[in-house]
Amino acid sequence: MNPKNKILFAGDPHGDFKPLIAAVHEYKPEAVVLLGDYDLEMPLESCLQEIVGLTKIWWIAGNHDFETPGKYKNLFHSALADNGLHLKVTEIAGLRIAGLGGIFLGRVWYPPQQPKWRDKQHYLYNQPINLRHTAMSLKYKGAIWHDEFEALKALKADILVTHEAPGSHRHGFDVIGELAAAMGVKNIFHGHLHENYTGFVKNNIKVVGVANRAVADLVGNTLRNGN
Repeated sequence: MNPKNKILFAGDPHGDFKPLIAAVHEYKPEAVVLLGDYDLEMPLESCLQEIVGLTKIWWIAGNHDFETPGKYKNLFHSALADNGLHLKVTEIAGLRIAGLGGIFLGRVWYPPQQPKWRDKQHYLYNQPINLRHTAMSLKYKGAIWHDEFEALKALKADILVTHEAPGSHRHGFDVIGELAAAMGVKNIFHGHLHENYTGFVKNNIKVVGVANRAVADLVGNTLRNGN
């Protein structure tokens, strides 16, 4: 196997997993990392049943995965639920991969503005007393929280996968590059913005944007363009 293909990165499927499945059959990676926005109408493992067992499947969540209770359950309560990478570092095919799912939400934290809340407990405590003990809404669950983001900086990784883009993209956020630099990351792979591109952020960290339904290899080559 070509070393560049030992891990593949899949852009937002939005319900269409055929390009990823075809890429796994062709390139036979040790693992695939999915970058969010699945729009699942059935559990994730059902959508990927053709490749379950052929490769290890890892994922982060995107904003679409918090849109409805059904989409949320089909990801976070799927048979692949334990393969989420959000807020941790996991060794995959010999590389340390860190994950940051979700998006920046103005009512929680939208860099470079200051965060509205210190953490989830601060937010919940400031809700009306009759709402303090209810479950947090899916929209807020899908937000990037400042305290969790800061805690991730203490970890070390080779690759950072995110749904949001870093500052290499015109709609990206500089804080993601700062996070990657603090973690000693060499490469960032992200989805969300439906564009294949390669760029760089601080410390010469390489950024690979992966378009919707596209698949990229470890050096950023587009193996499937999603069309």
